[in-house]
Amino acid sequence: MTPIMTAVSFDMRAPAWGTPVQQLYGAALEMARYADEIGVDRIGLMEHHGAEDGYLPAPFVMAGGIAAVTRRVTIGLGAVILPLHDPVKIAEQIAIADLMSNGRLQVIFGAGYVPFEFQMFGAAMKDRGRLLDEGIETILRALRGERFEANGRPVFIRPLPVQKPENIVFAGGGVAASAKRAARLGVGFGPMRADIIPLYEEECRRLGREPGNYTRPCHRLPGIIMLSDDPDRTWSILEPHALHVVSEYAKWAAQEENTNSPFKGLDNLEALRRSGMFAVWTPDELVANADKVEDKGMFGFQPLVGGFPPAEGWKSLELLKAVIPRLRALPR
Repeated sequence: MTPIMTAVSFDMRAPAWGTPVQQLYGAALEMARYADEIGVDRIGLMEHHGAEDGYLPAPFVMAGGIAAVTRRVTIGLGAVILPLHDPVKIAEQIAIADLMSNGRLQVIFGAGYVPFEFQMFGAAMKDRGRLLDEGIETILRALRGERFEANGRPVFIRPLPVQKPENIVFAGGGVAASAKRAARLGVGFGPMRADIIPLYEEECRRLGREPGNYTRPCHRLPGIIMLSDDPDRTWSILEPHALHVVSEYAKWAAQEENTNSPFKGLDNLEALRRSGMFAVWTPDELVANADKVEDKGMFGFQPLVGGFPPAEGWKSLELLKAVIPRLRALPR
């Protein structure tokens, strides 16, 4: 098994009553630098559009900034909503971000589920599966350096990334079709549910190839952890930010009947607490829960979640610095 990994992610939500957005971006870059220095394994960036709280809409721009202030940490984007974008432009952005990071980029592509985003970009939700398939195929060919035609237009991009495209590109999702898509396209898999990973592996082998890399959701763990020497105090500060995040996701999930979003129905404090999505732990509690991290899983931290005050987020990261050596020393 791999050592226990840690990830620090940023959604860049900035509700009007929280930390001003210009302060959040500066803090995120400084936190990314620090996370790299203390041995965090992954920095994660998300993508959504048209959110009143400013949810990060340009993850590749942010990835370039993070690449400039880090040296070793993996920079993971996910999920990038590919049906909203020109795949040729995305291929170019991947190449540049991978060059800027010297081969540390990973990108999970998803189909999307928020109707307003599709309307905003002039895309049809009914076409999202096809657009995702075609887009990933175009990106892979472009990043391999091919000169070809896609949908009647010529494609040729330079420069090329440091990594092989199959090591950068992941297909994401939470249903069986997404596992089969990743296997069929020969790319890594970013599942929303751990129980469909075996299907991905089976499909890869049925098609005559070994499975690619994948991430493993740890449903026995909270999705977002804050470290604190005084959890009750930190919870009192975190609650409105956490409630804002789950409420906003719930609003998006409510727009599609068939969504498998875990946020559907989470629009009040009681539901938030029951969900177990957020936790405030002491360092000792984090170590005590390490046995719940499965192979290729990781502890996840969001020090600025929902506009959380940077000064409080820094306290969590400083405690993480002290606990990472303890996690690495645990037997696996």
